[in-house]
Amino acid sequence: METSYLEIAANAVMAVSIFLAGRNSIHSWWLGIVGCSLFAVLFFGTQLYADVALQLFFIVTCIIGWRQWLRGDHGHALHIRTTRLATLGKMALAGVAATAAYGLMLKQYTDAFAPFVDSAVLMFSVIAQILLMGRRIENWPVWLLVNTISVPLYASRGLYLTAALYAAYWINALVAWRHWRRQRAGGA
Repeated sequence: METSYLEIAANAVMAVSIFLAGRNSIHSWWLGIVGCSLFAVLFFGTQLYADVALQLFFIVTCIIGWRQWLRGDHGHALHIRTTRLATLGKMALAGVAATAAYGLMLKQYTDAFAPFVDSAVLMFSVIAQILLMGRRIENWPVWLLVNTISVPLYASRGLYLTAALYAAYWINALVAWRHWRRQRAGGA
């Protein structure tokens, strides 16, 4: 598959959005709305239906996250926080169960390519996005997992630019995780 202008545009916008999220910038959210809209169209055309659903989810959560970061803590901007280990464990179990259920549905009722891998990207992206919306530092290791799964999935569909950028997002998640830890500790 040849790289399309749609794939280039979606990746360009999302690269900026994801970089800004790593830098803890509120502008990540509105750029995310634009980029996710472009990706929804792209993924529909490559039969990655769970990814289409994910992009629609991201559009809604970008709107909510934008508002939350501005006024989420009793009218004040939300600060970087941590999540309890028990809560993270429950989220991981829910992610695995939802991956299996949605993967089975896609396998049974659609012509989806790699329904379980695609579903894992969807479900763990939802978890990462929820953590990001709450400015929870643990969003970054979950994004590392998602990006690790996404790179070979997108490459297998001929979305080489998208796969390459998800590899870059993997690096960004590492850097962002470090940056957020420093910010939370009162440095940089």
